[in-house]
Amino acid sequence: MSHPAAPDLRHLVSESPRIMVVDGSKLVRRLIGDVLRQEVPNVDVVACAGLAEAREALAAAPVDLVTTSLVLPDGDGQQLARAVRETVGQKYVPVIVVSAEAQAHLERRRFTEDVTDYFDKGEGHQALATFVRGYVMPQAIPGARVLYVEDSRTVALATRRMLQSHGMEVIHMISAEEAIEWLRERRDGADAPGADLLLTDVYLKGELSGRDLLQAVRGELDYGKRRLPVLVMTGDDNRVNQMALLRDGANDLVLKPIEERLLVTKALFQLRLARLGVATQDATGVPAPAAG
Repeated sequence: MSHPAAPDLRHLVSESPRIMVVDGSKLVRRLIGDVLRQEVPNVDVVACAGLAEAREALAAAPVDLVTTSLVLPDGDGQQLARAVRETVGQKYVPVIVVSAEAQAHLERRRFTEDVTDYFDKGEGHQALATFVRGYVMPQAIPGARVLYVEDSRTVALATRRMLQSHGMEVIHMISAEEAIEWLRERRDGADAPGADLLLTDVYLKGELSGRDLLQAVRGELDYGKRRLPVLVMTGDDNRVNQMALLRDGANDLVLKPIEERLLVTKALFQLRLARLGVATQDATGVPAPAAG
């Protein structure tokens, strides 16, 4: 029996990534650096205590990714993100804000376009290292199933190819009604919920929207964020609407137009986080705490 070839992720992989960790706490810098060295092979960790030190490091040598706390002794994470963009120009350098209040800032859309993503420090340093590795050294998760809801066949074709090229199996549906019925049919089955990740557009043909689908997953079907992570794709820049999606239980948003590396990183991270929860439950018999 032949097996499909492993996806080629070399165009997204840095062989020896240089990661800048900016935090006012020496202990936090050391802890994050230690887990990054364990999780990311050949990593060069550049630890900086604040904005000025980070500017000097950026001027001295290029970096592949930056993590920063929201509050720094001589500035804040958004100032650092802007400094990174000014230094690297068009080079793709993700800037990850790490904060206990990241979710609140995300909901209020306080982050500027210079910030690539956020990470809730409540998830822990090991999860942060996994998250960072997803950006600099993405690795496929064999057998990961994505339930993808999109009514535009052109958009769906392109997005499916992105996901499939990174080893994900894609189950495509064109309406929220179809997806809800599909999930209902599997609710009491051995393989419930039937998918490892739900990826949906907001605006869909039919009476129900992607937000209705999200509410059904969190409400009627009662799947938490770890049991069935939900990524919502939206081109709507209305902050109130984006905040409503997050409050309704979306794990994260993917803004259109879709950027492949960002979509794949977010998808793989949610999949790994969900599997970490399953592994914890299997080992202890106690469900892992719900995220968010």
